[in-house]
Amino acid sequence: MKRLIYISILFTSLASAQAPEEFIIEIEPFTITNAPGIHSYSWGLTSDHKWVIIGGRIDGLHRRQPFAAFLDADNNRFAFVIDPVTEQVWSADLSGLPVALFEQLKSTNQNFAQRNNTLYIIGGYGYSATIDDHITYPNLTAISLDDLANAVINGDPVNPHFRQINDINMKVTGGQLEILNDTFYLVGGQLFDGRYNPMGPNNGPGFVQVYTNDIRTFNITDDGTNMTIDNYQFVHDTVNLHRRDYNMCPQIFPNGEQGFTAFSGVFNYNDMPYLNSVDITSPNSYATNNSFNQYLSQYHSAKLPIYDTTANVMHNLFFGGMSQFTIDNQGNLVEDIEVPFVKTISRITRDANGNMQEVDLGYIEMPALLGSGAEFIPIASYYYENHILDLNSVPNSKTLVGYIYGGIESTAPNIFFINDGTQSFASNVIFKVFINKSIIGIHEEVPLVGKNVLNLNVFPNPIKRNLNLTFFGASNKDLSILIYDTSGSLVMEQKHFVQTIGTQELKLNVAHLSSGMYTIQLNDGILTDQKKFIKQ
Repeated sequence: MKRLIYISILFTSLASAQAPEEFIIEIEPFTITNAPGIHSYSWGLTSDHKWVIIGGRIDGLHRRQPFAAFLDADNNRFAFVIDPVTEQVWSADLSGLPVALFEQLKSTNQNFAQRNNTLYIIGGYGYSATIDDHITYPNLTAISLDDLANAVINGDPVNPHFRQINDINMKVTGGQLEILNDTFYLVGGQLFDGRYNPMGPNNGPGFVQVYTNDIRTFNITDDGTNMTIDNYQFVHDTVNLHRRDYNMCPQIFPNGEQGFTAFSGVFNYNDMPYLNSVDITSPNSYATNNSFNQYLSQYHSAKLPIYDTTANVMHNLFFGGMSQFTIDNQGNLVEDIEVPFVKTISRITRDANGNMQEVDLGYIEMPALLGSGAEFIPIASYYYENHILDLNSVPNSKTLVGYIYGGIESTAPNIFFINDGTQSFASNVIFKVFINKSIIGIHEEVPLVGKNVLNLNVFPNPIKRNLNLTFFGASNKDLSILIYDTSGSLVMEQKHFVQTIGTQELKLNVAHLSSGMYTIQLNDGILTDQKKFIKQ
């Protein structure tokens, strides 16, 4: 008998003209025999609601050693078709495809989006036997989902159901691909060629790593046989779009405009996750939100966008994954710079006035350290065309709205520096996700606000003259900026008054300091955050 785990989530109101609908979410895990353990994959839905799974990896967290990281043997080489209702799984080996197709389709962290019955896959990272090295693939591949699924189920050849073109602008991995008004948005990501090496490109195996720093938009003209990329353009921002492996959710903004929000992601120029977000509404229109910090779910995980039409409230739900911050027993944010695996389920809500708030759902959590590299797969009902759940259309009873599938499951929060390949694995657990409006109770929620953390960052490091500081100011008050040398002596002090709540940016002239290591400390009278820097 299957063991059921019920996780209930109460969504409460932010300020709005009309009270939002209340509901709980319940999740029930189950396993389908022969469904693969997999993460960081691409997926599409057939017209009869079967899942087509392509790419990704079947191991756990990648290892640190270049010779052991992103092994070709751990690529998913199959196309899987999964029926979550009948609990059946079919598969087809893709190694018989033309080499260029096969190599891309077994890569990881592809960018993908579905239009009608075609799944489009862009880029991805993996080992190429053709050049005997790891690369990011410069390809756009189209997959006819119904035709492929039927071929896999019936054991027929799969080759006719794939088409591919080459375009250097598609050489991206770890970004997000979405569609709005028939325009494709390829946001963030990177080009990574060579073998992974945490010691950098100049130690051991070399590599090339270039963040796109882009919002790339284009149309795909596709007659079912030939396809072209048209109207390609991009917006470049080396500060706010320098992110990858993050969550981007379709949005309905308070003014009714549709678009997307890029949440968090990695890595900023201090090699830490971003905490701010970027709202995107058209190919040339985006805005960075520096008045809000996201403290949970920095890496790509399963997510569910939900819109309450009557209250004009946009919810975004994130399940597990990896996070720079965790919550202690007193509800305080605790920073962990190793960005561990977590169990937290969190919600970010944008109210009718555009205000955003993040909530940790208290004692409610995922049943294990999982969710990173997982996907939320919706069912056909109750969704707008942009894959946002229409909350008001969901019946006032327990209603299935989708599934969470796969991801990395870890045996401990922090395993990166001890990882020998046994501390984590690709999960094959599937979670049914229900919305229930008929059972409303009182559940603990922990609002996450800037008062919990200062999030001090300093750059560049080392520094010769001007030290740049960024930190989060949550209230209008004076903060002390103190610099200490290695003996603990105070060598510099400055005050900063937070006039506008949000991310603060300062520049300090430290040219007068002698060469050496220093500690810069930020103090608001209650909380303290500090970082080390080197003066050259």
